[in-house]
Amino acid sequence: MHGPVVSGWLLMALCAMAGAYCLLRVRSETGEGRRTARAEALMGFGMAAMAVPAAVVPPPAWGWAVYAALFGAASLRALWFARRDAHHLHHLVGSAAMVYMALTMAPGGGSAHGAHAGHGAAAAGGVPLLTGLLLAYFAGYVLRSGARLIPVSAAAGGGATAGGWGARPELALACRLTMGMAMLAMLLGL
Repeated sequence: MHGPVVSGWLLMALCAMAGAYCLLRVRSETGEGRRTARAEALMGFGMAAMAVPAAVVPPPAWGWAVYAALFGAASLRALWFARRDAHHLHHLVGSAAMVYMALTMAPGGGSAHGAHAGHGAAAAGGVPLLTGLLLAYFAGYVLRSGARLIPVSAAAGGGATAGGWGARPELALACRLTMGMAMLAMLLGL
């Protein structure tokens, strides 16, 4: 992402931690829960990679194509699994948003940041309507996830569950909330 270096590193660390927790959940889940945890881990690590400050570590020109292809495949996977679990529709929107951001930030992809900073600033941020719709979706998702987290946290009581750290529902919700907020920050940084 493009923006202040410190916030980029913090966003990268936050997304990497969320991805790592999702990998921990993969070990304690089965079936559909395991697929969901894998998809969320991919999203967390992908967001972490895209959040590395470009001013410090400039991404290779081909890197954006790799992100677009990876998250395009993740979108197709989410679409396939959405037949059985509606939560995968959220993964579809998230993966499609990552494809959109990768294409927008690619050199010549419509973003002033992706090409040379300062040239064509009117095109920065991608398609305003699409960016706005994604911002509205993720703002709603963050608010809904935050509201769902409050009752789960109060009921959890704070002790570790029998399944370990990977089986704590309040941490899974907090992870989703974190990635939703990170997606908002990344969209705002376009």
